[in-house]
Amino acid sequence: MAAKAGELKVPFIRDDQLTRCMRLRVQSLQQKNEKPQDGEKLLRTNEHIYRVDFIQQHDLHFLRWEIQMERPGKVTVTGTSQHWTPDLTHLMNRQLLEPAGIFWKKPGAKEVECNEADAQEFGERLVELAKIRKVMYFLFTFSDGLEPAQLKGFVVFKA
Repeated sequence: MAAKAGELKVPFIRDDQLTRCMRLRVQSLQQKNEKPQDGEKLLRTNEHIYRVDFIQQHDLHFLRWEIQMERPGKVTVTGTSQHWTPDLTHLMNRQLLEPAGIFWKKPGAKEVECNEADAQEFGERLVELAKIRKVMYFLFTFSDGLEPAQLKGFVVFKA
């Protein structure tokens, strides 16, 4: 799907290297029999890091989410407040932004559903964060059988 004139369609990009780095942190703690830092968010097996590269940072207006799922399932998209650094290995729970975007597809359904109010608020926050960030990181939590390879996601802005 191409963006319409005057729209900027920004994809979520799966950051496999950063996800792997964060999983190494979990393994390291387990091997050393150590506990995480107080408040540290450790990546679970169903969580993956994605990023958005803002090719335009100003004069954006949130329009909609475009989340496509090849099969039924659920994904929770949580923004992070990390600035300018790709090293999220010590991501703290307090750095996870509210609200999260929750998207799901029911068996037999063609369309992906979401909590409209939270998705709208989350999208509007992205506009503000884009003004100060060239890159933003997200924690995607997959459930109900959905896998990263079965999802494509975009944020669409009026530019």
